[in-house]
Amino acid sequence: MWRWLRQQLGFDPPHQSDTRTIYIANRFPQNGLYTPQKFIDNRIISSKYTVWNFVPKNLFEQFRRVANFYFLIIFLVQLMIDTPTSPITSGLPLFFVITVTAIKQGYEDWLRHNSDNEVNGAPVYVVRSGGLVKTRSKNIRVGDIVRIAKDEIFPADLVLLSSDRPDGTCHVTTASLDGETNLKTHVAVPETAVLQTVANLDTLIAVIECQQPEADLYRFMGRMIITQQMEEIVRPLGPESLLLRGARLKNTKEIFGVAVYTGMETKMALNYKSKSQKRSAVEKSMNTFLIIYLIILISEAIISTILKYTWQAEEKWDEPWYNQKTEHQRNSSKILKFISDFLAFLVLYNFIIPISLYVTVEMQKFLGSFFIGWDLDLYHEESNQKAQVNTSDLNEELGQVEYVFTDKTGTLTENEMQFRECSINGIKYQEINGRLLPEGPTPDSSEGSLSYLSSLSHPNNLSQLTTSASFRTSPEYEIELIKEHDLFFKAVSLCHTVQISNVPTNGIGDGPWQSSLTPAPLEYYASSPDEKALVEAAARIGVVFIGSSEETMEVKTLGKLERYRLLHILEFDSDRRRMSVIVQAPSGEKFLFAKGAESSILPKCIDGEIEKTRIHVDGFALKGLRTLCIAYRQFTPKEYEIIDRRLFEARTALQQREEKLADVFQFIEKDLILLGATAVEDRLQDKVRETIEALRMAGIKVWVLTGDKHETAVSVSLSCGHFHRTMNILELLNQKTDSECAEQLRQLTRRITEDHVIQHGLVVDGTSLSLALREHEKLFMEVCRNCSAVLCCRMAPLQKAKVIRLIKISPEKPITLAVGDGANDVSMIQEAHVGIGIMGKEGRQAARNSDYAVARFKFLSKLLFVHGHFYYIRIATLVQYFFYKTLYDSVYLTLYNICFTSLPVLIHSLLEQHIDPHILQSKPALYRDISKNRHLSIKTFFYWTILGFSHAFIFFFGSYFLLGKDVSLLGNGQMFGNWTFGTLVFTVMVITVTVKMALETHFWTWINHLVTWGSIIFYFVFSLFYGGILWPFLGSQNMFFVFIQLLSSGSAWFGIILMVVTCLFLDIVKKVFERQLHPTSTEKAQLTETNSGIKCLDSTCCFSGGEAACTSVGRMLERVTGRCSPAPVSRSWSGSEPFCTNDRSFLTLSTMDSSTC
Repeated sequence: MWRWLRQQLGFDPPHQSDTRTIYIANRFPQNGLYTPQKFIDNRIISSKYTVWNFVPKNLFEQFRRVANFYFLIIFLVQLMIDTPTSPITSGLPLFFVITVTAIKQGYEDWLRHNSDNEVNGAPVYVVRSGGLVKTRSKNIRVGDIVRIAKDEIFPADLVLLSSDRPDGTCHVTTASLDGETNLKTHVAVPETAVLQTVANLDTLIAVIECQQPEADLYRFMGRMIITQQMEEIVRPLGPESLLLRGARLKNTKEIFGVAVYTGMETKMALNYKSKSQKRSAVEKSMNTFLIIYLIILISEAIISTILKYTWQAEEKWDEPWYNQKTEHQRNSSKILKFISDFLAFLVLYNFIIPISLYVTVEMQKFLGSFFIGWDLDLYHEESNQKAQVNTSDLNEELGQVEYVFTDKTGTLTENEMQFRECSINGIKYQEINGRLLPEGPTPDSSEGSLSYLSSLSHPNNLSQLTTSASFRTSPEYEIELIKEHDLFFKAVSLCHTVQISNVPTNGIGDGPWQSSLTPAPLEYYASSPDEKALVEAAARIGVVFIGSSEETMEVKTLGKLERYRLLHILEFDSDRRRMSVIVQAPSGEKFLFAKGAESSILPKCIDGEIEKTRIHVDGFALKGLRTLCIAYRQFTPKEYEIIDRRLFEARTALQQREEKLADVFQFIEKDLILLGATAVEDRLQDKVRETIEALRMAGIKVWVLTGDKHETAVSVSLSCGHFHRTMNILELLNQKTDSECAEQLRQLTRRITEDHVIQHGLVVDGTSLSLALREHEKLFMEVCRNCSAVLCCRMAPLQKAKVIRLIKISPEKPITLAVGDGANDVSMIQEAHVGIGIMGKEGRQAARNSDYAVARFKFLSKLLFVHGHFYYIRIATLVQYFFYKTLYDSVYLTLYNICFTSLPVLIHSLLEQHIDPHILQSKPALYRDISKNRHLSIKTFFYWTILGFSHAFIFFFGSYFLLGKDVSLLGNGQMFGNWTFGTLVFTVMVITVTVKMALETHFWTWINHLVTWGSIIFYFVFSLFYGGILWPFLGSQNMFFVFIQLLSSGSAWFGIILMVVTCLFLDIVKKVFERQLHPTSTEKAQLTETNSGIKCLDSTCCFSGGEAACTSVGRMLERVTGRCSPAPVSRSWSGSEPFCTNDRSFLTLSTMDSSTC
């Protein structure tokens, strides 16, 4: 425990060296000179608090908020000095706010504790003392041998020792780590692969030396030193040997692995990014308003203190007969007295700072977030996925988005690859209904519809083709042509990391290349959907990959089974942008097959139809297809011997292994012969074009950030509506130097100025972007600001985040939103103000690290235009209203913001719909009305503030002049006292602010009616009980019988009604003139909605239409408030009547089609 505490404080790091030495099964040397390294246990901790630190840590975090700290100071001042109000007026609301927030945060952390306990307490089997021992996950130690069964999740980072397969391979899926849903193959070293039982493993004497933990999922360097018969065998360990915590075992019965990284040192735990706290624009505005009100409060206190001393300058007021000073007061310091009076006024006026605002906002965000998950319009039936809210702090930010940054693959597209075309030896082919057909007629052929390859596969047709007058070639050309095609598809079938599920393979590939459209029963798994699509295409043509066993790969061509020995795999990496395999053919020849991006393959080729293939690849890219080039190289025995030795040396190196491997790969992958190219399609998701167009109409700029090549990305941008044909496309590509990049940016700036085009689009690649961001940020931003659409291609994940960061810190400080579906999108999702994860086919890492997650890109329009719009309008009204309504008996002061006036605004902030949701979605331009935080501008804030002061002026002076000196107020002829006068002012205030909230409400439900009118009723009932009974636990009861006396006066009732009407009449007049003279687009849409017969509908019933529903008075109210409140008609649906298609019930508060009502 003490060591763990020291580690947490940073005094005792668990490891100091650059490498760690792990004795498998913890068999340490017996010579006594060895001191074991200390490693942490296997517990995962995602919780924030413990039982011991919850109270102090939570209080510290809460009092970091300016408002909470301010009220704490006020509370302490009330305790220390004589103030006009009781300490309970500040203490009780503060206690309520702190308690509610602590309960919310404690509950969320309790859920995290439960999740941690579930993971840490999961049962696992560990090899100890020659047998399998069942224990808990948290008890795994570094060096333990762990057994994992099929479909189980790895509890720690393990080095694979053996599996149930003779070759020591296993298959895993890492969807929870890197978003890839396809299978990956991991391999054990040969010496441990044969140890498939617990008894055999108990005899293993081995040591692993590896690097210390790091977050990179794809990087692992180490070596295993195995002692056999007094000899030490050294084997290299790389990423293919490491099984990561969180990954799942697939298609393998069981494996044994040794734990090398545990607990918070696993790669999964190290990738837990502590999310920076995102703060919405509304929260920032709240803090600004709070500072303004603090300044007003301090000014009021200073002015009141000065006025007090001015008033007391006359001796008769300084010490009147009814308030004589004590000797101590006369002799006290004037400075201390001034400070004491100042603090007393500060306490008296402190209720203009609404402490309950923060807790109401917290509740509004937390409860309001459920509506997104309940919205059936955001539910994707095919995948059975609904929208998820991972943080409720940014709901209103959805209504402020100015830039959308989106990934392409899997976000705009389906991430379902389908083979479409290929280029072989300079000839282009298309796959149509499972047949590979040349594009257009074959050379000199009059029968263009003939399947060229199908004809080649039938010997009877070969002679017909060669003897035809229209297609004459030499026999040598025919043989070479068949050989080239055969080699191309064998390269596709061998150069990959595809795996096959264990299903029978009888009857596969027995026919010719054309397989008569019979679907292959083989089920392929791959780490890349492109690889899977290509291998499946080759199988449909007739070159079928059967599978791999030990070190061989089996391919069946024209019914003939061929076994290739797999010698080496040169793994794909983002720098090389290609992968290769070295195989030995049945004839004994050794080949290198390589595939990759055309920019990485074509420069390495020395032979083949390079130029024709380049033209074909560009044509594929213009169609929006993803392209790969295929090439090969044949080795002589001497060449292979050199290559094999250099590969072994590089892979066993502990220092600079990656650099050495990169050098060897460059040495091997040269002098290639080009075979051809492939093109696969990743089709667009449903309604992507409509969504992007709607975003543009809403004034939102859309940027596409993708790793695809320039031509493919541009084609997809055109097809999805991101770019359109009338747009002037500017390019910043292939820039080599800073000066070249700067000059190109200046040229683009001149073109934008000179070209009389309404819209411009910019295409920039990753290399040029790096140069632009390094030295020419301002110039680059100037170009981007003048472009309505920007496409960034060949982007690395960190570059995506840098681009968003650049936009965020620009002078305009726009609100950004990032949307992506893969692990490579996590950095930009976390960098943007709002992160949206797409729950697609690349796993769930993007969805888990996002603020919100949806199943499809098209749901973005409903999320922003409806939910974002509503959330912003609701919380803007809530914040302004709280500052507006923000004088008296301590109990009333305490309950005013908490009970009397909080519920109506809370319900309003949850349920308000100032316009029909379908109109918001069909008219994206209405989104512009709320952009730039318009409803929380300083102008609007001062309007509400002045409104609050003017109403307060009317409350006080209206009561004073109307009723202050009226002797006929009470039945016994008595005048009002101070308590009665204050109660009158307070009653007018409660009624006015509640009815004011009613005027701001456009969407009425039974809940709104209940809390609005119920709050007023509750105030009257509470006042009657509080002032009508002598409560024994109250020391003094100044309010006794005051409220009852007030209500018995007819003049008081007249004054209440007159002052309420006077206050609200001014507000109504202002609304009428604004709507008539300067209506916003939203207000125009409200009038259109009303005039078209679309009424405000309750969630469970329809309203009757027609003139009878809205009288002339009703129509006037519609023009004032933008809503209609016709009489509801009870509606019960019979079995024969269809439901409204767009009815989403109470959960989303969407309306039913009025035509069906």
